[in-house]
Order: sequence, then structure tokens, then C-alpha cells
Amino acid sequence: MPHSADTPPPSGGLDAAPRRVALLDRDGTINLDTGYLADPDRFELLPGAVAGLRRLVDAGFGLVVVTNQSGIARGLIRPDALAAIHQRMRAMLAAHGITIDAIEICPHGPDDGCDCRKPLAGMVTRAAARLGFDPGRAILFGDKPSDIGLARAVGAMAVLIGDTTAAAACHPAPDLAAPDLDQAVRLALARLQPSPAG
Repeated sequence: MPHSADTPPPSGGLDAAPRRVALLDRDGTINLDTGYLADPDRFELLPGAVAGLRRLVDAGFGLVVVTNQSGIARGLIRPDALAAIHQRMRAMLAAHGITIDAIEICPHGPDDGCDCRKPLAGMVTRAAARLGFDPGRAILFGDKPSDIGLARAVGAMAVLIGDTTAAAACHPAPDLAAPDLDQAVRLALARLQPSPAG
């Protein structure tokens, strides 16, 4: 499987008018993390995911999923199954008026020496070149230290999905933390609002 986006960018999308982008981990952020998810029928959106993504879209953000999928390299996930999982995710979100602009995948194992396994920046670098956004103006949402490390690598705001214990133990430390994507998005968008004068 190529280690770039699994589908081409939509016509008239980010290429037409560069905008801010939300970089989103998949497992544990958008969907339930079951460990090497290989069956599209087991893909389950997390509480708060749809509301958070909708809030980002309404705020004018593009959505780019960046996901480590070492199950491909380990022989635990077939490339066609991963494509079907992402098709199901897109369909479930489309039912709520949500479009994912790109899905970037790292199919490599931890010892493969790639440039794209989080926290390395390869997936974001490729998406930014293709879609024309500035990673330094992005917000990254994820549930693992590797996600926060990726945010640090590309200069994005880092928002951790998880409880207060996870946030306290996370290294590098996130800018913000919340228990689900909707609350995380609320915090991130509030952080972007200018302070009232006076």
C-alpha cells in the first residue's frame, strides 16, 4: 500500500482556497480503538466525534486524518480492508454533512525507517504539499504521545483526547486536553478567539 493518502483530494477543496486544517488521529480520537482494526463492520464512531468534526467544518476547517497503521506491515490488516474501513468512515460522516479532505496513512512498522510514522512529520508534510495548507496554523487532535509529538514536529497546536491522568502523563505535554473530540474542539476554537478588549 502506498504510504500517502488513500484517495485523491476532492475537486474544489483545499486547493481552491487554502484554509486552516485540523489534523486528526483516527483510532481513539474519531473511532473506538480496538487494536489493529481490520473489519469495517467493527468501525464505531466515538461519542463526541461527529459533533466535534461538525464544529470544525462549521468553523471553516479542512479535515485531514493522519493515522499509523502498522497492522499492514505486521500482516494483521489487509490493504483492501483498510480501504473499506475508510470508506465506511467517510460514509458514516457524510451522513452528517462531514467530508474528510484527505486520509494519510503510515503502513510501516516501528523499525522500517520510514519518515511518516508518528511522531515523524511525513504524513503532514505530504498532505500540506498536496492540499496547500500551513501545518503551523493547524490544530492536531490525538490520543497518544506520538500524536502530540507530531504536532510539535510540524508546529501545530496539540490537543490530547483523554482523561486528566493521560494528559498529566503525556510527554511532550499537549497545549490542551479534553475527554472527547467535541470538548477538545470547543477548547481549541476558544483558544483561537481573540481576547476581548479591555
